[in-house]
Amino acid sequence: MTNMTNELQVKELRERLAGPNPPRLLDVRTPGEFATAHIPGSRNVPLDTLREHCEELRRGPGETVFVCRSGARAAQAAKILAAAGPARGAVLAGGILAWEVAGAPVDRGERQRWDLERQVRLAAGSIVLAGVLGSAAIPGLKWVSAFVGAGLVFAALTNTCAMGMLLAKLPYNRVPDRTSCPAERKPAS
Repeated sequence: MTNMTNELQVKELRERLAGPNPPRLLDVRTPGEFATAHIPGSRNVPLDTLREHCEELRRGPGETVFVCRSGARAAQAAKILAAAGPARGAVLAGGILAWEVAGAPVDRGERQRWDLERQVRLAAGSIVLAGVLGSAAIPGLKWVSAFVGAGLVFAALTNTCAMGMLLAKLPYNRVPDRTSCPAERKPAS
């Protein structure tokens, strides 16, 4: 299968995971988000490092199911892998949010971190607020707010987020024992 836009609902993924040939679960969120909560047996390959692992993932056995917070980054990961050549894979519809709502099991880390989307809202909102308040003293500062607003519109139209990509690189979103590409590993039982 070369089309990587297949979506699996939580129920279908749970059935496949319980079957004789379970898919490989790759969580493409930041290591910090992954450490906070993830599907048992999944491995973390952050979206910004996925290209480094495409060949290994394509050669790996069976199907790959991409997971993220809501499904958007997982869909991007699926496109990246599909562009690298034939591969078998799918995206968990609704991401880990849908997984948790369905009452499916989740491994939680000791330290809870904010997800990337929440971090983007905080950073963008803070910059806009500072720009508007600061423009009372420095009139040109309002353009900083306009620039952030334009960036958010662009992010929505293209389904990408430059601010999110930058925030993902902060030490807060990285953990020292980051799991490397698990293409040849079997999920934990």
